[in-house]
Amino acid sequence: LGVDVGSVRVGVARCDPGGILASPLETVKSGRGDIDRLVELVAEHEAIEVVVGLPTSLSGREGPAAQAARRFAGMLADRLPPETVRLHDERLTTVTAESGLRAGGVHGQARRKVVDQAAAAVLLQAALDAERLTGRPPGEIVRGSS
Repeated sequence: LGVDVGSVRVGVARCDPGGILASPLETVKSGRGDIDRLVELVAEHEAIEVVVGLPTSLSGREGPAAQAARRFAGMLADRLPPETVRLHDERLTTVTAESGLRAGGVHGQARRKVVDQAAAAVLLQAALDAERLTGRPPGEIVRGSS
């Protein structure tokens, strides 16, 4: 699964069993129950890995949003088997998703409802492509606190 963490919504994407193509899955409301829902989605889709977007600036610096994503990924890692959660650079995923949705004729309220899922799909596709290119899992493993 790919997860785009936001302060209001969490976008979720999945890929096919072969790890070739990512597609939008669901938007989860941030806050109470969001980790529970993601744990359910991992089980439901038999996901072997969860890639959480790490929002860094274009210079590579981490700000408050990256710290929040790291906390979120840590809480998720506490609930899943070891080495299941990874952080992956998500620079420009939302911009790319917005652009794609606009080009596809999705506007206004309809776009706001799915942009987080689309951003998660962009993130997951980038991670899948990076793994295929390098032969190594992308990003960094998140270790739970337990």
